[in-house]
Amino acid sequence: MNLSRRIWLTGASSGIGLELARQLLADGHCLALSARRTEPLQAFARRYPGRVLVLPGDLTDSEQVRDIGAAIQTQWGALDSVILNAGTCEYIDAGRFDAALLERVMGANVLAVGYCIEAALPLLRQGVRPHLVGVGSSVTWLPLPRAGAYGASKAALRYLLESLRLDLANEGIDVTLVSPGFVDTPLTRRNDFPMPMSWPADKAARQIARRLERRPLHIAFPAPFISVLRLLSLLPARLQFALGRRLARTPLKEG
Repeated sequence: MNLSRRIWLTGASSGIGLELARQLLADGHCLALSARRTEPLQAFARRYPGRVLVLPGDLTDSEQVRDIGAAIQTQWGALDSVILNAGTCEYIDAGRFDAALLERVMGANVLAVGYCIEAALPLLRQGVRPHLVGVGSSVTWLPLPRAGAYGASKAALRYLLESLRLDLANEGIDVTLVSPGFVDTPLTRRNDFPMPMSWPADKAARQIARRLERRPLHIAFPAPFISVLRLLSLLPARLQFALGRRLARTPLKEG
């Protein structure tokens, strides 16, 4: 992306989104930044006056998302790129299965993305070489214990984006799916298990920003971790099941 682009970036207040905002602004782009916390967004606006729209909101609220889209329409009239990075992660305890947890995760990782796409597409259709980008997860290659809600939401996101890619191709709108491995963020720091080959968020952001210039169908990293997951995903179902059971936690017995 050598020329300045008008980009809407969600989840911009921490983690990959925060570092992506830094990278894209340093590269000369104009950003519309969305997140629930406003201070990190305001800090970018102060540092890059005239190039940052601060558009906070709860993206699981369709009305707030429509208002964000309307604000971008008023200020810029169009978008060249949308990077849908916002999301959440919660882990399921099968012993106390909580459907409300599943609803929260699907709402943040799938429905909110749908609201954003609905608001973004009319703006992308007015943009220059429009590009729709969604941040998924490498977890979709292999079922893992306790990851049912998160993995299901990212699998749904993957299918949504890959299907839209087909439907939007005739309009000249490119669609890229980003599937990171473990990245050190405030969200993943809550994990209580090892995270092999974890990358710092700034390295992940540089990788995404650099590769988006070529508008690939898919960005996945780190390569060794992704290669292992892909190989494991080719195992027969019984072997995958056996491997997953070894990773599962044994419930503590009462008394």
